Amino acid sequence: MDELQDLNKKPLTKRQYFVVSSMLFALFFGAGNLIFPLHLGQLAGGHWVTAMLGFLVTAVALPLLSVLAVSVTRSQGVYDIGTPLGPVFALTFMVLIHATIGPLFGTPRTATVPFTVGVQPLLPASWAHVGLFVFSALFFAAAYLLAYRQSNIMPSLGKVLNPLFLLLLFSVFLMAFLHPMGKAALQPVTTAYQHASFFNGFLQGYNTMDALAGLAFGVTVVTAVRQLGKTKPSSNAKVTAKAGVFATATIGLIYVGLIWLGSTTLAHFKLSLDGGVAFNQVVTYYLGGVGHALLATLITVTCLTTAVGLIAAFAQDFHRHFSKVSYRTWLSLMTLLSFGTANFGLDTIIAWSTPMLMFLYPFAMVLILLSVFSPLFHRDPVVYGFVVGFTTVPALLDMVAAFPPVVSQSGFGKALGAFQ
Repeated sequence: MDELQDLNKKPLTKRQYFVVSSMLFALFFGAGNLIFPLHLGQLAGGHWVTAMLGFLVTAVALPLLSVLAVSVTRSQGVYDIGTPLGPVFALTFMVLIHATIGPLFGTPRTATVPFTVGVQPLLPASWAHVGLFVFSALFFAAAYLLAYRQSNIMPSLGKVLNPLFLLLLFSVFLMAFLHPMGKAALQPVTTAYQHASFFNGFLQGYNTMDALAGLAFGVTVVTAVRQLGKTKPSSNAKVTAKAGVFATATIGLIYVGLIWLGSTTLAHFKLSLDGGVAFNQVVTYYLGGVGHALLATLITVTCLTTAVGLIAAFAQDFHRHFSKVSYRTWLSLMTLLSFGTANFGLDTIIAWSTPMLMFLYPFAMVLILLSVFSPLFHRDPVVYGFVVGFTTVPALLDMVAAFPPVVSQSGFGKALGAFQ
């Protein structure tokens, strides 16, 4: 029987559920959630539906399961998900997850994407480095201020920034649906997607990092729901699960629209280098000169919401396990490190993030599934150890193969590649 009882005995209202769902949506939907589905649509062309189904598995179903994993196990962070394998594994997994979605890759990307896509095209080429420095400094200063007081996270994300983002995104969709550039089913298909569109769409979903983020955001979500008076673990879990279903279903619908939209662009534009370029093409096509301003605002708002959630989750989790350092000190450290990494530029961040995602995602997937079904075997460490053990070798091989050529084409990289 739960020791804690709910401070709020009444069921949550629809409005309260909407606010929690809106917060979850804002935490999940960031930089990669805009650019990667659009680029996937361009890559898949006429096979966009099959590629979309693969993408939805890792970009929607898996993040939903990560939220349910936190609910089922009554976890308060990514550390708790790995505890059946011992404290050393749990702490290592937590640090790797937070480093990946935090200061090394994920959080810096929330600043570099809106700059590269929305701001940099408006600047002279010689101002690119200075522009990124100034933009990222202002961006992370705003994120820090929003996350500084933990009690402000939910109202700031759920009530202000998120509705603004949805309004801006809807305006782009409306224009595209009323006047489509072409028929998606008739567009050319790149070689990789002619016979393996589902599998390649599945791998593209890794880039959103949402399954990893779902585990890391657990502590933020649990804290927010607790502030609504649902302090009993079982009640807290139910609210988190219901809100997660609504939030991820909404994200899935947006992905369908973005992937379709990306495929239609091939009727007027060549295959772009990334989704950022594709999005710029879309808004310029429909809105002309004002498209750049809309695009910059749209992506900055959605990336800012994700940045706030990432730095807050990082600070909350690390303060819980390294309590001698305060929440606000961890928050400051996370913000400064992310600002520093962001100034290496978007291309560098994406190139070096892929290997880490190829390594971590298999572990995240098996731990999420084990957590969801853990009531069937009472979180038995033997079951966890057996499954995770068989995951280790292929995850390591995939990581080395995905590194930039300086690593993957080295003698060490080629030797490991021979085992694949």
